Formats: sequence, C-alpha cells, structure tokens
Amino acid sequence: MFSKETYIRRRQELKKLVGDGVIILFGNNESPMNYSANAYAPMRQDSSFLYYFGQHRDGLVGVIDIDNDTEMLFGDDIDVEDIVWMGYTPSVADLAAEVGVAKTAPMKSLTSHLSPLTSKKIHFLPPYRFDTKIQIMDLLGIHPDKQKEAASLPLIKAVVKMRATKSAEEIAYLEAACDVGYVMHTTAQLLIKPGITERFVAGQVDGIARSLAQGNSFATIFSQHGEIMHGNPSDAKLEDGRLVLCDAGCELNDYCSDHTRTMPVNGKFTQRQKEIYSIVEACHDYVLEVAKPGVKYMDVHFAVCRLMTEHLKELGLMKGDTDEAVAAGAHAMFLPHGLGHMMGMDVHDMEGLGQIYVGFDEETRPNLEQFGTNCLRMGRKLEEGFVMTDEPGIYFIPALIDDWKASGHCKEFLNFDMLETYKDFGGIRIEDDILIMKDGCRFLGSKRIPYHPAELEDFMKTNI
Repeated sequence: MFSKETYIRRRQELKKLVGDGVIILFGNNESPMNYSANAYAPMRQDSSFLYYFGQHRDGLVGVIDIDNDTEMLFGDDIDVEDIVWMGYTPSVADLAAEVGVAKTAPMKSLTSHLSPLTSKKIHFLPPYRFDTKIQIMDLLGIHPDKQKEAASLPLIKAVVKMRATKSAEEIAYLEAACDVGYVMHTTAQLLIKPGITERFVAGQVDGIARSLAQGNSFATIFSQHGEIMHGNPSDAKLEDGRLVLCDAGCELNDYCSDHTRTMPVNGKFTQRQKEIYSIVEACHDYVLEVAKPGVKYMDVHFAVCRLMTEHLKELGLMKGDTDEAVAAGAHAMFLPHGLGHMMGMDVHDMEGLGQIYVGFDEETRPNLEQFGTNCLRMGRKLEEGFVMTDEPGIYFIPALIDDWKASGHCKEFLNFDMLETYKDFGGIRIEDDILIMKDGCRFLGSKRIPYHPAELEDFMKTNI
C-alpha cells in the first residue's frame, strides 16, 4: 500500500479528469474454484479499485460523487463466524480511513444511495467478472451484454492517463518484481537438462513466484514448442538438442514482471539455433537504442521488423525489398505478434479497459486487416514513466508455413523451400521490461537474466 495521501491525490485527479457525474469502482469478490467455500486464493483485487482505494479485501465498492465532492466505501463488516475461520479483519470504516475516505455504508444500501443519483452521469469501467456484471444490472438496469458499450469512455481515458505513467514508488515496486523474475528464470536455467519434464521446471518457477511474491502475474508458459505463443507446460521430457522457451513473471506489491528466455536444453546452441537466436537478440537490444519519449512504439515495432527481415534475408529465409516485405506483412510469418505491451498492476496493463485506448491514439490505430499487425498491443507515442515489454521473437509455425505456401501469400518475400527445413525448429523469444526515461530507456531490475548466447551457455554449465 502507498500512503493515504497518495490515494487522496489520485481520486482528486480522477475527479478533475472525468469532470462530472458519479464514478463507481467495483472491487472483486472471491472466486469459487469448485464450490463457494473453496475459492481461488489469494483473491486478486481489481487493479483500478486498488489504484484509487488501495484495499485488497473482497466485497467492496467505491463511489465518488464528483458533483458533490464526496467519496464513500461500501462493504459489509465480517461477523464472529468469519473471524473464527479467517481471523480478524479491519472494519470497512477502518479500511476507508486508511485511504482517506470518510464515509462508509453496508453493501445493501448501495442501491438506495445510487437511486437519487441516476439522473447524473454514472461512470463505470468495463466489467470482466460475471458477478460484477450482475451487480451492475441490479444497480443500473443494464444487461451484461450491453455493459461493455455502456462503460464510461471519459472514465476509461482518465484511468488510462493516470495509470500509464508510473510514479517513482510504482517503479520501485516494478523493479522489485523484476528482481523476483530474475530468480524465477535463473532457477529454470539451472534446472533445465535432458530428461526432466516441462511441468517440473515450470512448477519450480511458479514456486519461486509464490515464495518470494504474491504469485504469478500470469500462467507460466514453458514449452519445447516455442512456436506456440502460449504453450502450457506438459509432462513431456526435455529433449537433447531442442530449445525450450520460458515466459513467466510474478506479482509483488500488486505490480508485475514479465520476462521470457529461450534456452538450449543441453546447454549448448547448435549453429542453426544460434543463427536465429542472434537475430532475436539483436532485435531485442536494438529497442534500447530507439525507444524514447516522443517516439511511437509502432515505429519501434516496425524498425525491429525491418532489422529482423534484413537478417533473415542474409540467411536466405526471406528475400526482396525489405520495406516492401514489411509493408506486405511478410515478416509476420516469423513475428506474428507485437513488440510489446504496457506493464504495471496488470501484466498487460489495463488491457481490460480496451486496448485501443491503452495502446493507441488517433495517429496509431492498428491495421486490423493485416495478419500480425492486428496483434499489436502498443503503438502510441512513448512518454517518460511508461513501462513496456520488449519481446521480439522468431517462430517457425508449421501450420502457418503450410497455409501461406498453399495460398502463395507473400511468396515474393519468403523462401518456402528453406522454411520447410525449419518446421522442427520451434521458436525463440527474448523479453524484458523497460522503463521510458527522459532521454531514452533502460531495462528494469537490478540483475539481468542471462540471455546473450555465450553468457547463457556459461551460466547453464553450473546446471544442478
């Protein structure tokens, strides 16, 4: 938690940005795993509720009446039976006081409180949990199917504006999360060896997140099929001569880390693996040279795509004019996703508010008709205090190769005969979290997870 003054200041700024009406910020409830008393734990609070009201307890709703300059926290105090099972929990009034809110009321009074205010603009964010959707329907009479469209655009834009730029305190929390990410990934690098299962290594990585932080910031991706963007760990044994990709992060103090490393299972890259890996490495490091305030992240993305295309042409996998190839989307055969996304309290920060508002502006609307470009999550101008992921990759996806070859798509830029020989390659991604500073950018975290080929091979020699 931050200081009481931080939350007071945030709510005051939010009121100025939204202008008028009533803001309702819904906290999350427990989410039952298979029956109500067996919930997923720990409960994850809604990020925007946390940002403005700071409390992790379930069953809370914050109401900000801009016109009357009042704030209230709604929720029910726990009873003795709850205390028997869960221990002491502060009262709603105590929780409110910690974040500078003077008024509280039980949840049953929320409807009567809002009823006389319905003539005003009611601002709420797009809901993503079904219980919240039902609550909104009960309170405002808006069917769940209509709530995304009914969500307040002024509130969305205000929240995005505020949460996108990270304060010094937030950056410190992100740095700490990245330091746990270092332990997670280096643990994986020291465990990887032929014969061990994907599931075992991923389980150890998850254990680090739960031991040193609040847990994972997203479900760990760990697979020898690195060409699958979100490959879940399986019971498959790691095989000598293959690559394995680990994409994992933690959440600490409500802020996330997100890193990816790709390693040779036996600790030594083959020549073919090193050739492709070195291209991804160069693209990853190039971002540090070009990402800075005022530069569109879409331009950074396409600069990386051109660099990747040049190197792939040198290997004979691509051909033709580089600019024409990138304009046609030929590079998406190898890089079908965007260069990165915003990071913060959510691993894809604020994505639930609508990526078009988080990652883009009027100058950088993504081309939703072109494969690859339609997956960009961030294109807008960078600003000091933004935190981004830098995650280029090269993937050889057999089904995609077959599809484009059959249709002749981008045949003037791709060497399909050579691509056939890479169908068993897998995929490579290198990902770090970067902070946009006044004159450039830097990686977050006090230690760099090994990724340069010689450095990585040397580190893996100490394999336990």
